[in-house]
Amino acid sequence: MKTTRKPRGAALYAAAALAAALAGPTACATELVYFPLNPSFGGSPLNGPVLLNSALATNKHTDPDADDELYGNSQQSPLQIFQDTLERSILGRLAASATSRIVGEDGKLIPGNLETDNFTINIVDIGGGLLSITTIDKVTGGSTTFQVGQ
Repeated sequence: MKTTRKPRGAALYAAAALAAALAGPTACATELVYFPLNPSFGGSPLNGPVLLNSALATNKHTDPDADDELYGNSQQSPLQIFQDTLERSILGRLAASATSRIVGEDGKLIPGNLETDNFTINIVDIGGGLLSITTIDKVTGGSTTFQVGQ
């Protein structure tokens, strides 16, 4: 009589894998909760500087049409820097001189007109403690007006 042997190893492994799959933990699910990071969308204000610095560090885009001189990015020589500083200083002194003529000893503006070589400044009392100040550029004809309280 002849006996045949059955491969028991493969069947044993298959049975063990099936038992492990059936006995494994069950899957659980919970609801998703959104926590904003950006302070503009309800996140913590302390995240703002971190997000800004990250954005600035990764921003490699440049505008090819941007005028560097318009935004003050151009390199100036020491002579140009000195010239700009000198111009600002002189304009500051002229503004102080003009201001001394239109401000009284009590610190209040005096209604009237002030003429310089390039500008006309009109100060008008419009009532209610308000003054209207209009500056007219004699060269271009442009003007600006604003109101201040006494």
